[in-house]
Amino acid sequence: MNMNKYLDIKPEVAEALAAGKPVVALESTIISHGMPYPQNVETALQVEQIIRDNGAVPATIAIIGGRLKAGLTAEEIEYFGKKGQAITKASRRDLAVLCARGMDGATTVTTTMIIAHMAGIKVFATGGIGGVHRGAETTMDISADLEELGQTPVMVVCAGAKSILDLGLTLEYLETKGVPVIGFGTEELPAFYTRQSGFGVDYRVDTPEELAKIFKASHEMGLKSGMLVTNPIPEEFAMPKSVIDAAIDQAIAECNANGIHGKETTPFLLARVAELTGGDSLASNIRLVFNNAKIAAQTAVEYCK
Repeated sequence: MNMNKYLDIKPEVAEALAAGKPVVALESTIISHGMPYPQNVETALQVEQIIRDNGAVPATIAIIGGRLKAGLTAEEIEYFGKKGQAITKASRRDLAVLCARGMDGATTVTTTMIIAHMAGIKVFATGGIGGVHRGAETTMDISADLEELGQTPVMVVCAGAKSILDLGLTLEYLETKGVPVIGFGTEELPAFYTRQSGFGVDYRVDTPEELAKIFKASHEMGLKSGMLVTNPIPEEFAMPKSVIDAAIDQAIAECNANGIHGKETTPFLLARVAELTGGDSLASNIRLVFNNAKIAAQTAVEYCK
């Protein structure tokens, strides 16, 4: 058990970890910055329930009052959902400042991985990961998520990366960092709202049991990198690629015209894509998170066997 002085592990989560039971980490940026209230709170609680239904204990991760939290209460989730975008979106660079100042922070993929690893949680379910932004060869806008995957041994189950990114360069960067990109039941990298991207994954795996076995081997060899599992959105909730691509292209053009950059980029693009698709993208977003939570829980259960 980690004795980090900044870390609070929820009792239910601590007990599960001590007993060698499966635990799945969840991020909090999706609550504060990913969707509007009260949909964000309802979704967060539903995702926790899906993890329980599949035999694992959920640990939603966040920073509250300068404390790193591995596991939130329903009240804390409600607080996060209501405060929404007023909460700082916290990446690795923000952790020390937020803790020292006693502030709140919504954890991204990066910070959720860091705190999960501190707590001893091995599997994490999210929506999509960050990546290399389009035009990064001049802007250098590359998500810290990719660096974290290269150095923190947590399995991240996601629906691929959003097509607002340069998916080809994102895969190249992960390869440089030594991160295996695994397609769950697919040879193709899913692109968040759609099942296809036109890019291949490193390996296809068809069962949570095999995912667990590969990750176990990685840990036993002492490899320090994480593992990226890309799980396509269920067919019935996927959006037509042409619709989503058109919305993304328009959103990116507006983003550039408005001079938006850095960590404001993704929230702006996602909100704009949701508007342009009449809310369809938000509904898809919720469904793919549910699907990832299920696979992550099943994999955590297999890992603990």
